[in-house]
Amino acid sequence: MIIGVPTEIKNNESRVSVTPAGVFELTKAKHEVYVQSNAGLASGFTNEMYQQAGATVLKTIEEIYEIAEMIVKVKEPIEREYSLVKEGQILFTYFHFASSQPLTEAMLASKATCIAYETVHDTDGSLPLLTPMSEIAGRMATQQGAKYLEKPIKGKGILLGGVPGVSPGKVLVLGAGVVGIQAAKMAAGLGASVVMMDINMKRLRYVNDIMPPHVVTEFSNEYNIRKHIKDADLIVGAVLIAGAKAPKLITRDMLKDMQHGTVMVDVAVDQGGCFETTKPTTHEHPTYIVDEVVHYCVTNMPGAVPYTSTVALTNVTFPYVMNIANHGWEAAIKVDPRLEKGLNINNGEIILDELKNIF
Repeated sequence: MIIGVPTEIKNNESRVSVTPAGVFELTKAKHEVYVQSNAGLASGFTNEMYQQAGATVLKTIEEIYEIAEMIVKVKEPIEREYSLVKEGQILFTYFHFASSQPLTEAMLASKATCIAYETVHDTDGSLPLLTPMSEIAGRMATQQGAKYLEKPIKGKGILLGGVPGVSPGKVLVLGAGVVGIQAAKMAAGLGASVVMMDINMKRLRYVNDIMPPHVVTEFSNEYNIRKHIKDADLIVGAVLIAGAKAPKLITRDMLKDMQHGTVMVDVAVDQGGCFETTKPTTHEHPTYIVDEVVHYCVTNMPGAVPYTSTVALTNVTFPYVMNIANHGWEAAIKVDPRLEKGLNINNGEIILDELKNIF
């Protein structure tokens, strides 16, 4: 198969979808790999490294899309890429269709085969291709939230961990999945007081078992959320419904109950966000303020740490890339049924049930 690796052109997206090690394995298996010039540079991989691994380096993104049977990316195509996608071409990347009708309509019109990392399911129901980025995003949520609590950036002027004689900050984490666990772990490590909320009692029991005593759990409902937002310093939205829009757990009217300078980090922004006031932001302009509450809603948080993110992502995506390359997407699903839920759109038709309920 002919595989194309374009340079990511979303704002401040520095990850790359295939490493030189991946190229080496693909070309060893007799596949052709074309990499756009400098696609991996921000992640620490030069053109020479790709060429030595067996790839052909092409100058433009147009050349990559034109020659490739399968495009392997990190983030969804943006508007300037829509017209480059060809009928019958396989696109394997994060799509998050639920949050973007224009992207969905563009991929339907292209008649391409769209396989989404974020909806590939493991046999236990987990999301193996979303997990490493969720781990990074969860840790970054606390890291960024702690930074934006600083007064010069319009935060409350709170040091999350406190110091002797001064109470630590309070972190409210909505969702006890992978993102929530990692956000809480980072916050707890800093010494913050942490409240984790979820509607899944199994997850809350798990949190109680693994977390230190200053991480407490509470069942998630509107009453309890309203209670905790009044004195929370940092609120992390970490709710995921695979392939569907995130529920709005914090509404606009709730902001009036928060203290000025509270920071909200919405990691669910790729799925529409779990705050009513969420709107996508970029690493270049990461925050905005509504009712004196700081919102951080960057859609590609792991892109800020590209080396870590690229290696973590390709560790889990590469076996699927090789499977599709070896067998084609239809046979690949039979070889590895975990890919079946990853098929979101094919030949102008929505395949994933969760998307059918939205569009």
